[in-house]
This record gives sequence, structure tokens and C-alpha cells, in this order.
Amino acid sequence: MDYPRPPQRDSWFAPLSIDLLVKVFKVTFFHPFISWIIPLCFRAQALRWDAPPMVGSIAWATFITLCWMANVINQRIAYGLPRDVDLNEEVIVITGGGSGLGLLVAEVYGMRGATVAVLDVNDMENGEARGVTFYKCDVTDKTQVARVAAEIERDLGTPTVLINNAAIVKGKSLLELDFEEIEKSIATNLTAHFYTLKTFLPPMIRGGNGGTVVTMSSVLGHLGAARLTDYAAAKAGVTALHKSLTAELAASYPDIRTILVEPGQLSTPLFYGVQTPHAFVAPVVEPVDVCKEVIAAIDAGRSAHVAMPLYARWIHWYNVLPVAVQQVARRVAGVDTSMQTFIGRQEKGMGEKNGSLI
Repeated sequence: MDYPRPPQRDSWFAPLSIDLLVKVFKVTFFHPFISWIIPLCFRAQALRWDAPPMVGSIAWATFITLCWMANVINQRIAYGLPRDVDLNEEVIVITGGGSGLGLLVAEVYGMRGATVAVLDVNDMENGEARGVTFYKCDVTDKTQVARVAAEIERDLGTPTVLINNAAIVKGKSLLELDFEEIEKSIATNLTAHFYTLKTFLPPMIRGGNGGTVVTMSSVLGHLGAARLTDYAAAKAGVTALHKSLTAELAASYPDIRTILVEPGQLSTPLFYGVQTPHAFVAPVVEPVDVCKEVIAAIDAGRSAHVAMPLYARWIHWYNVLPVAVQQVARRVAGVDTSMQTFIGRQEKGMGEKNGSLI
């Protein structure tokens, strides 16, 4: 895939973001191993145990270690034990895998030896990919989904991983949208999840080897934004669907893992042209970064919540703020003005503006 990056304001510090700083700190001062090196270095210099620098460094290393252990315990309590994953035995179904993030995940797994089935209403943009079988399918049509599911089970085997990734963006205000566009948007961004889950989940359960369901949602499901009424409403529904499904599976089918993905603005054709007013706080997320997190969770056989960039992990606290503060934050971040530069797929040979898949 060779998509041009969505146009952003150029500056010498453009690559710098709060996410980059946090990433650096996580592998240095906030890492238990590195934290304990500091008091060891002090001791190597024959510094006394009761010296203030030694006491401070040991206290810091102990605090970081306890935080790390607490996070491990939190993950285990929240998501339970991981399932065994053998890529040679996995059959991965990806909706909307003909381009963007979906295609990237498909190509990575295909090259690693997994069996991958891509469902998309459009042809794959890279043509044929190693280890990937393409099925032309409109996921808003439950009849087509059922037909393709039968073909996949016949050709490739019982699916063990379902990645619901298909999505479209209209980029219009509510008054500009016609009823057909609203229905298409809700059908693709929300209803299709019900169709694929109802179709692929039962055989996954019957297989007896467990499985993983990945739901691609968005931070817009929590925030909402101007010119994204249909998309944000659907993503809010997708997030609620995922949480409810996770609760149901945990009670009845604990071998099925669930992964919720809620990224900010992705550097894919879906939101091509959208400006990010404050790239330091809300940088554009590269698909490869999301891909790595999702694949790591699937490979580990664990449930997870993937939220990128950093602000997406704390978005739930947004509604706790006073309403006036929320409004100021929206204006400063440019949440409701960023879609004014929306282009989509209509330029640079990327197809139609509306109806593009992730």
C-alpha cells in the first residue's frame, strides 16, 4: 500500500508528539529494569545505602516495579488467561481488508503463514497477496455474508479470528445526508458487525479451539464530531456492542477472546485530507502502529483494549469534565472543524470519496 499521508501543517517539530515522549520514557525511566540500574550504578561507586541519591533511586525503582506488577495483575483479572495460538492452525477473516489497515493486517498474517480470508466489496488494491484469499462480499447483505462464510469454511476451514474492520465515511453534515446515505453508513459501520458475528461466531465456538473477535471502533464513538453524525453514532453502537458481547462470551464461552480497537485519526484513505490542528497532543496514527498492537494481542491469545494515540486511552474521562471545559477542549483541539478539509478517496486516484473501506 502506498497511500499519501493526509496533508498536515509542516513544521520542524512535526514528528514530536506526547506519544513519542511517553514511549521513550516507558523504555527508560519508567521501565523496571532501567530503574534498578540507577541504584546499582550508585552502589558500584561505593555510595552508602542511606545516601539521599541511593534512597531516592531505590524508592523510584520500587515504585515503578510495583506499578508494573499492578498492571500485569490488572490485565490478568480483566481479561483472564490467554488462549493458545498457532498461526498454522488459525483461519483469519478480515472484513474491509481490500485496502488500508485491513489489508495491512491481512498481508502481515499472510506472510507469516496464517490462512487469511479478506471480505470486501472492492477488489484488493495490491492485487493478490501471499497467503490471502479474497472473497468479494458486501457485508451489509446478510445473504452474501452467509454465502461467503460457507465458502470460507469449505475452502480454508473453520474461522478462528474475526476482524470486523469494514467502514465508510460520508463526511457530510446531518442536513446534507440523504436517507440512503444514512442507511448505508449505519449498515456498513454497525449492522454489518451483527451479520458477521451471527455468521462466524457459532462455528468458531463449535470448533472447540477458542477464537478471537476484533472490533474496529473509534474514539469518535465517545466524542462525536461535526460532519460525522452517522459515523460517530455507528461507532458508539459498535463499542457498546463489543462490550455487551464480551460480557456474554465471558459468561458462556470464555475461550473466545475479544479485542476492542479505538484509534484516533488514522493515516488511511478513510479520512484523507483531515487536518490535525494539534499534532503534539493528537498526532495522526499510522496504520502500521495499530496493526502491530492488534497483531500482538491476537498472537498472545489475549483480550485487549487498543487505544491510540495517548489521548484515546483517557477519552472516558472527557465526560467527567465540566461542560464548559469540554467545549473549550473541543475548540482548542479542532474536533468540529477538522472535517472541513476532508477529501476521502476522490483524489490521487484513490476512487470514490464516499463509501471507502478502511
